[in-house]
Amino acid sequence: MEAVQETPDRPPLDRNALSDGAFLSACGIPKIDVVDSTGSTNADLLRGVTEDPRAWPDLSVLAAEHQSAARGRLDRRWEAPPRSSVSVSIVLRPVNAEGRPLPTHSYSWLSLLSALALREALLETAAIPAELKWPNDVLVRGRKVAGILAQLGPMGDGSAPPVILGTGLNVTLTEAELPVPTATSVLLEDPATVDRTALLKSYLSRFAALYRSFCNADGDPAAGMAGGGPLHKRVEAALTTLGKQVRAQLPGDHEIIGHATRLDDYGSLLVVDSAEHEHVVTAGDVVHLRPWTPPGAESGYA
Repeated sequence: MEAVQETPDRPPLDRNALSDGAFLSACGIPKIDVVDSTGSTNADLLRGVTEDPRAWPDLSVLAAEHQSAARGRLDRRWEAPPRSSVSVSIVLRPVNAEGRPLPTHSYSWLSLLSALALREALLETAAIPAELKWPNDVLVRGRKVAGILAQLGPMGDGSAPPVILGTGLNVTLTEAELPVPTATSVLLEDPATVDRTALLKSYLSRFAALYRSFCNADGDPAAGMAGGGPLHKRVEAALTTLGKQVRAQLPGDHEIIGHATRLDDYGSLLVVDSAEHEHVVTAGDVVHLRPWTPPGAESGYA
């Protein structure tokens, strides 16, 4: 008889550690609010930057122990058990060192930057090897451990709109609690730790460093970044999508099948079809992006 996995201990986030002045100062984070429960941290921050923009400056953070109406791309919804995940959203008001707003076309890189920061945090804090799946997922051994959702805030006074960047990381979900069979959690991947506070601090510190480098480079993904080379190259190196045969189902029942070859300067995926035509696939266009194997052939992609 198969053993039933026991539900692990799920302590609360350490709010004192998260609000520590030295940590916040080192990251350039003005504040971190932690709430016990909410519908969606992204929705809360979208409302917050609309109603009281000054209360939510750049790199303000909102985390929740439980979300009852979390959502991802294409308005997909899910609910994880309380204290089982890292559910966090960040307000971004991207400007360079001189205070000049970044061009909005560079915003498409922010979710990829976030995924890269989370990948590094998982590797260095939990000793879990993670990869990126374009456009906004983090995988461990082919299964989704985290998703990222970037949403534009209001234009306000005519300046560049803020971005609300939400991240959901499965930490202590058991097999029975996973939303779909293709998901996983930190707990299920033989981690060095399942300490959500440590994981959140690691992610935020790495994200803040990459984000500041990106902003100071005027949103140029080809510029050198904190802790390594250009964002463009670092993301491509971590993308499990590249080199794979994929099927991108686009709005209007249009479909592209081909090899995912590279990212362009805007973070869009370039797919070359059987006729050697190169298609630009944007994150906003994709309905589904799946590995594709011709009938009768064996797939090498889990």
